[in-house]
Amino acid sequence: MSSQDSAVGDTLGVEEEYALVDAVTGGLADAPDVAATAVDLVGAAATREISTSQLEIVTPVCSSLSELRAELVRLRRAAVAAAEAHGCRVLAAGTHPFATWGEQRMSDDERYHRLHERWGILARQQLITGQHVHVGVPADLVVHVVDRLGPDLPVLLAMTASSPFWEGEDTGYASYRTQWFSRWPITGTLPVLGDLAAYEAMVARLVTAGVADDASHLYWDARPSLRWPTVEVRVADTSPLLDDAVLHAALVRSLVRVAARDDRPVPPAHAEVVRVARWRAARDGLSGQLFDTRTASLLPAHALVRGLLERVREDLEELGDWDEVAAMVEQLLARGTSAQRQRRVLERTGSLRSVVQSLTDEVTGQDLSRGGRSG
Repeated sequence: MSSQDSAVGDTLGVEEEYALVDAVTGGLADAPDVAATAVDLVGAAATREISTSQLEIVTPVCSSLSELRAELVRLRRAAVAAAEAHGCRVLAAGTHPFATWGEQRMSDDERYHRLHERWGILARQQLITGQHVHVGVPADLVVHVVDRLGPDLPVLLAMTASSPFWEGEDTGYASYRTQWFSRWPITGTLPVLGDLAAYEAMVARLVTAGVADDASHLYWDARPSLRWPTVEVRVADTSPLLDDAVLHAALVRSLVRVAARDDRPVPPAHAEVVRVARWRAARDGLSGQLFDTRTASLLPAHALVRGLLERVREDLEELGDWDEVAAMVEQLLARGTSAQRQRRVLERTGSLRSVVQSLTDEVTGQDLSRGGRSG
């Protein structure tokens, strides 16, 4: 272990991608000027995305969960205000319930043009949004940490599932975003690498193969980031409720901190088993059972969530976040994931427009208006 391991998790930050929808119809909005308005409000913390119907916000580096919550409130408020200035609303979910990819237009940006040249129609169909969490980790520990996160990534995915619908259809998945993104050959779960040299060699091979210009073009569920340095976890759908977004970031930070202290050898895992665990989480979310790669068995999703929480309890107590995080976990288990709530709205109303309305209402609801906990 590094002598720097005390610095692990001292900082964290979050990126959230949103869809922009027409305030009247709920359909996808072609709104390239929203990003510019958001930048006027919060500076470089807001950026455009690959589609003119998307927006991304980026928190500054934070040192506590309360600071992260305050920054997400500030940036979500700015995103909502910018969208409203252009007749739009913010939809924070992994997919739009009924929009089709052909309705969106690619942003005029060199990076996105290069993506289109490389990936063709896959880039144009990027009608998905996610939440990414960065946790500060010294460069000599990033691979050590990422190697140990794999078994818990499916549980984090199940907890944040918010994309059951695609182009007007119920997909049968809680996170169809995950299935859609799996078409790219540079997504999913990294194999156990062992050390930084192995990671850098793998990146070099992928660059040589022509699938990436550099490591920033590799979209693994959890990946080392040497530029800052951090570990970045990208497995989650965007969460409409603020509490769920904060909860995900809190669990990621503590899992990273616990992994950094773990000196045990990483148990071997077959790639097929890892893929199945990820698929199962995307399929059922928290509504059924998840495949636990540690025990090679199907277990109730709620049991795995509480097991994850217990594994990071000591760390959360050390950070002073245990009571808040434990309460948010129980709140999530009681009300269900966004995917479950969306399906309940559709069952009650028979309208996907009502689902969109419910999602945009959750973003602009009480957790932003009072800047605190949602009920």
